[in-house]
Amino acid sequence: MGKTKVIWACAECGHKQSRWTGSCGVCQKWNTFAEETGVKEVGKRFETPGAAAQPMRVKDVSTSEFRRISTKMPEFDKLLGGGIVSGSLTLIGGDPGIGKSTLMLQLAQRLAEQGLVVLYVCGEESVEQTSLRAARLSVNDDRLYLLSETLLSNIKNHIDQLKPDAMIVDSIQILYKGELPSAPGSVSQVRELATEFMHIAKGMGIATFLIGHVTKSGEIAGPRVLEHIVDTVLDFEGDRQHGYRLLRSVKNRFGPTDEIALFQMGSLGLTEVSNPSVLFLEERMREIPGSVILPTLEGSRSLLVEVQALVAASAFSTSTRKSTGLDSNRLTLLLAVLEKRLGYQLHHSDVFVSVAGGLKITEPAVDLAVMMAIASSFCNRSIDPETVVIGEVGLGGEVRSVPRIENRLREAVHMGFRRCIMPKRNMKGLPQELTKSLHIVGVDVVEKAVHELLG
Repeated sequence: MGKTKVIWACAECGHKQSRWTGSCGVCQKWNTFAEETGVKEVGKRFETPGAAAQPMRVKDVSTSEFRRISTKMPEFDKLLGGGIVSGSLTLIGGDPGIGKSTLMLQLAQRLAEQGLVVLYVCGEESVEQTSLRAARLSVNDDRLYLLSETLLSNIKNHIDQLKPDAMIVDSIQILYKGELPSAPGSVSQVRELATEFMHIAKGMGIATFLIGHVTKSGEIAGPRVLEHIVDTVLDFEGDRQHGYRLLRSVKNRFGPTDEIALFQMGSLGLTEVSNPSVLFLEERMREIPGSVILPTLEGSRSLLVEVQALVAASAFSTSTRKSTGLDSNRLTLLLAVLEKRLGYQLHHSDVFVSVAGGLKITEPAVDLAVMMAIASSFCNRSIDPETVVIGEVGLGGEVRSVPRIENRLREAVHMGFRRCIMPKRNMKGLPQELTKSLHIVGVDVVEKAVHELLG
């Protein structure tokens, strides 16, 4: 018999140690250790190998059983790489109230309408509460079953009886395994539950979706091993003040990563947005200082978004720099380049930069658009509303090339824009269809871009 001992496990990375410390030595997070009791230590066990797997040539592996299920939601299918793979395990994370359960109920309805049996495990709510939401969303197919249960062994019994084609677990942090003494949501519980659902999904061919809670910093709660076990990780994000929701593919073993799907939240649930650029630009005002249109990339998709800047005199000795949807450190760097290369006296001014619509942009190709928006607001001169701006800016004020420029320009042409300020190095090899539709101006330094846009 092994003896029982007390260990401390990090809630962020799952690191275990024998005593509590203020910070984790592996992930460097503070106040993340939780006590776990009842862990038994046993001696090493040597198992007699059974029918072991044999190595195969990669060209001899058959993929005939690799089957995808269409969700009848084109944007969601594209996000997953062509549909849901049978036996896959998908993790969906997002802020509370962002619409995870709503999306999963709508997905369950689309799958049930195709003749698939779907089991929805609503551990956080009763079946009555979930049915009220389902009635509001017109989800009422006979092949959709609701189960309000949190004990894993009971859920497995119902899976054996029902044999569903797809399963949704809402959420994994509320379920628990009776053999483990720790509380639901702890590191050991989440790790063991994820492993159990992986075996169920792979062994029975059930397409499984796990809904996960997020921490205050926006990361999925639980050990990092949870994201390693699953096949796909989807991040559901968006601003509650805006009606749209953005579903981003962070990890995908069956398709591309960094793809996005845009949804509009309404009274009847989530509806797909096939042309996001129209949504982001429909409320923009023309001929106002500090506004620039940027063609940015989200996965393989090009979007047109509006970058806004406001430069105002500071009433305090220390000026303010605020950004929404952009990296604040990058904004500080770009302001220093403007002061050094163009002589703009911005150290006595408050600078505010925002991406209209609440979208978050992390690619450096936004640099030139941000600088032109700040320069436009500082000079109080508007930029031609038919112009898009794209380019990465270095510390010396040089404008560097950006990837996949043709996709960005095609989206600008599709939305009716006539002029583009872009890196000079990206002008080589552009198709004639783009050069005829757009008046393209190549710049190699920031000064030339300011001269072209503001005179």
